[in-house]
Amino acid sequence: MDEELEQQSGLPSDIEGIDTLAIRAGQVRTPEGEHSEAIFPTSSYVFESAAHAAARFAGEEAGNVYSRYTNPTVRTFEQRFAALDGAEQAVATSSGMAGILTLCMVLLEAGDHIICSKSVFGSTISLFNRYIKKFNVDVSYVTLTDIDGWKQAITDKTRFLLLETPSNPLGEVVDIQQLADIAHNNNALLIVDNTFCTPALQKPREFGADITWYSATKYIDGQGRCLGGVLAGDAKVMEECVGFLRTAGPTMSPFNAWVFLKGLETLRLRMDAHSANALALAQWLDEQSQIEKVYYGGLPSHAGHELASRQQRAYGGVLSFEVKGDKSAAWRFIDNTELVSLTANLGDAKSTIVHPATTTHGRLAQEERDEAGIRDNLIRVAVGLEDLVDLQRDMERGLSAL
Repeated sequence: MDEELEQQSGLPSDIEGIDTLAIRAGQVRTPEGEHSEAIFPTSSYVFESAAHAAARFAGEEAGNVYSRYTNPTVRTFEQRFAALDGAEQAVATSSGMAGILTLCMVLLEAGDHIICSKSVFGSTISLFNRYIKKFNVDVSYVTLTDIDGWKQAITDKTRFLLLETPSNPLGEVVDIQQLADIAHNNNALLIVDNTFCTPALQKPREFGADITWYSATKYIDGQGRCLGGVLAGDAKVMEECVGFLRTAGPTMSPFNAWVFLKGLETLRLRMDAHSANALALAQWLDEQSQIEKVYYGGLPSHAGHELASRQQRAYGGVLSFEVKGDKSAAWRFIDNTELVSLTANLGDAKSTIVHPATTTHGRLAQEERDEAGIRDNLIRVAVGLEDLVDLQRDMERGLSAL
């Protein structure tokens, strides 16, 4: 927050605590003196004179022009999020996927090359393969944890490395600092999808990442109400992203920004509760004879446990497991649960369950799913905030169908 905004909001400049920032940062009160952040559901703004309008449109004077790219509620969310993330600037988008599209449009041109982890959200791979490649951009996919693979894939045309850690849905973890060094030694950027952890549990920029990318739809909202995305990084790149939003329009609505502001106020508390519930459920599932394998970073048996313990403050709310059997066994388990919601969304106070191979990763070819480790007997559970005993009973109902 700059000095002028600090004076307007009354927030001391020495604030560092994540809960304080999540509740207070970025708010500028109107003359009405509202305590909660105001919503500005307006498409346009009135100028004092023709000269005033011209100065705003030319960028000679800061201020609102049109809500496709400047809105007070959205700006408050962006400034608050940047404070939480430790970034110079944040840019809000209409969805998480709109965020990565924005980065591609800003950072890439024909002939460029990007490297992407095989273990990213399925829609990201579809975006690259079906659309970005059409513009003569080369994409290489590597195994997330294969550091040598990342090194070998680099070319002098590589513009960025993209990854998600922990990954969806297997919770794979990679050393962010190592990949940041690889990227920077080759004049490339490192972009980290931090949706699963949020800044409450992990801050990739502290380990060298250049840009963090989030689906605000998930834990930032926390109750499954709104779609949104957010990017955070240095001001130079973020300002280019604002320019793309101004032209193309994948903009966050003021109402959604206000909902996300309310979500940020309880983010750290919720992420701690999600993590505690997920760890306890993962430990319980790991003891069940009908379960072949549990994937959760909080389990010592997980390949990334030690690294996750260093990079993350806790392990998050998402776990996955393979039941003994095939797709039909996984489907029977899911269909026999009664409490958890069968939906592909996550980050909700309500626990959700899904079959990744036929939903979130269903648009991928079988070979692509195999490379990402998405087997037909895999089930993902995004553990919510219900009582653990009730979640265990619901998992028992699923187990009874095997």
